[in-house]
Amino acid sequence: MSTGQGADHGGRGIEIRHLRAFLAIADEGSVTRAAGRLGVTQPVVSRTLASLEGHLGVRLVDRSTHHLALTPEGVTFRDKAAVAVGAFEEALDPGRLSHRPLRLGHAWSAFGPYTTPLLRTWQQRHPRTPLELLRIDDRTAGLARGEVDAALLRGPVDTPGLVTEVLFTEGRVAAVAADGPLAARASLSLADLTGGAVVLNTVSGATTLDLWPPHHRPAATVTVANTDDWLTAIAAGRGSGVSGASTTGMHPHAGVVYVPLDDAPPLPVLLARRDGPGHPALPHLVALAREIVALGSPGHRT
Repeated sequence: MSTGQGADHGGRGIEIRHLRAFLAIADEGSVTRAAGRLGVTQPVVSRTLASLEGHLGVRLVDRSTHHLALTPEGVTFRDKAAVAVGAFEEALDPGRLSHRPLRLGHAWSAFGPYTTPLLRTWQQRHPRTPLELLRIDDRTAGLARGEVDAALLRGPVDTPGLVTEVLFTEGRVAAVAADGPLAARASLSLADLTGGAVVLNTVSGATTLDLWPPHHRPAATVTVANTDDWLTAIAAGRGSGVSGASTTGMHPHAGVVYVPLDDAPPLPVLLARRDGPGHPALPHLVALAREIVALGSPGHRT
């Protein structure tokens, strides 16, 4: 990343206000909302961002859509800017009460039965740093796009620039229509699902046709883009689905019955972050997630 001086700022260095303006834009997804948050006008924020980009010699924000998005360089710079602003503010006021929220993304089922213990224990131990759990329908739950600081993901993730850690594995279940012939079964096999269609969430789901042997795959597929549509399609009898066991508790549906799958491989649950400095509270999140899983019970922990 170039740090050459741009011609638009007369050789002046970058100040903390440039970083604050960029972080506000990144958080709000809008120059107008960022200006409101900072208490300045929209042109001031636009000029500040342009000055920062000119100084760095890279485009940080993609302005081609109504909802601004960070460029890959912007995603990388966001973590560095957050660390720099945090260090600056801590140096000026070590006892300040306001900390930037730690945003934890997930596409579905979050941390399974450990979700509530994670949120409650975090609040008790780190009350000055809010932990925000955000559902984002994306394979990396917004992590690769810089929308969150870390993400709880399921299944293999090969997105460049991410670091992942397997926290635990969970069994898989079949999701079938409540009024269908498979709903009364105590357990099912993958072969039991091949006679009809299988509903696949191709945007954020972890199930693909590779779960079945090449010579014995489902007769048809129905593709959807999120968990809500996946459940609706199954309840309507358009097909069956496969998911992790946590989905049973996290996504109950009156029209869907979850049945254990005897022969499906377990599904890994990962904690992912970008390969970089990241949010200063990330090490605490990683440690707490490990602790809760190690205790082996989804009960409340302090």
